[in-house]
Amino acid sequence: MEQSQSRLKVLQSVYGLLLETPLPVPGLQLQAERRDEDVRVHVRGVLAEGEFPFPITAQNFFYASPTLDDKGLPLVRAGWDTKENYFGFWYSDGAKFAVSREGCEIWADWPDGYTLEDACTYLVGPVLAFALRLRGATCLHASAIEVDGLAIALVGAPGAGKSTTAAAFALAGFPVLSDDIVVLSETNGRLFVQPGYPRVNVWPDSARALTGSAAALPLITPTWGKHFLPLGQNGLRFAGRPLPLGAVYLLAERQPELAAPVVEEISGSEAMVTLAANTYQNYLLDAEMRRKDFELFERLAKALPVRRIRRPDDISALASSCEAIAADARRMLARGIANEVPAGD
Repeated sequence: MEQSQSRLKVLQSVYGLLLETPLPVPGLQLQAERRDEDVRVHVRGVLAEGEFPFPITAQNFFYASPTLDDKGLPLVRAGWDTKENYFGFWYSDGAKFAVSREGCEIWADWPDGYTLEDACTYLVGPVLAFALRLRGATCLHASAIEVDGLAIALVGAPGAGKSTTAAAFALAGFPVLSDDIVVLSETNGRLFVQPGYPRVNVWPDSARALTGSAAALPLITPTWGKHFLPLGQNGLRFAGRPLPLGAVYLLAERQPELAAPVVEEISGSEAMVTLAANTYQNYLLDAEMRRKDFELFERLAKALPVRRIRRPDDISALASSCEAIAADARRMLARGIANEVPAGD
């Protein structure tokens, strides 16, 4: 990108934030609203030489991914600079990001030959999620769909099928609110889920199970094997407004002996532990972030249904799992669940 493009100003929305960037971030919705941006993003090619605020000599990592690349390097390292003004993400493929302590500015840089789409998989995922953390938000590692005007969050261990289930809901006619990251906000005693962006990202095996062919769905980036289901077209709906949280469903480990999905209640301390175990980036949270999460989850578990769905070990059971979750959620809502979260101390 030429330096003259630094005058460009693109406004896009995601997770309840208004981003200002010098070029469109793939997948995010453009916004024309006239208000100050929440987060300003600086990107490679617009940065002046040496402007990246986290010099490599000042690395102070406290986290290194246990997953290594083919050279034996951690896929990502993260930590504060020596003065704790900026938080940095350093990826083994050469991409790097810095986030201001207030979560209001992000710097992105990457090596030659890298694509914008590659960089944005990090930016729209872990980097923005940590900026939200710094701004005081609580984030679940979850997807969310809309049932009768309320957000239904789908949580589960890695590989449980959160995104695949959200995509199956989309194909069944339900709007999708967010994929992979569910951002919670509290207004007048009610919890809301902020909209993400109009895509559901899935791996090739899920794409084949959903559409019959992985090639039927576009790739997120030409250099990576993941696909996305585009929302807002072909009858697939995106819920582009904040929705009150109605219930949380844990996608439990699949069980070969089951003939049909089974939904059951999770209550008390188990519900709170379930929520805490499914926070996004829990390995990066400091003591104060954890305290705020536990306080919110304690209140949430008392106010809203937290449920578990046990599913057959068969990808063909996707449709029946969606039907079971939707039917159970509607039964919960018919009981008059009010989404009134008790005030904190």
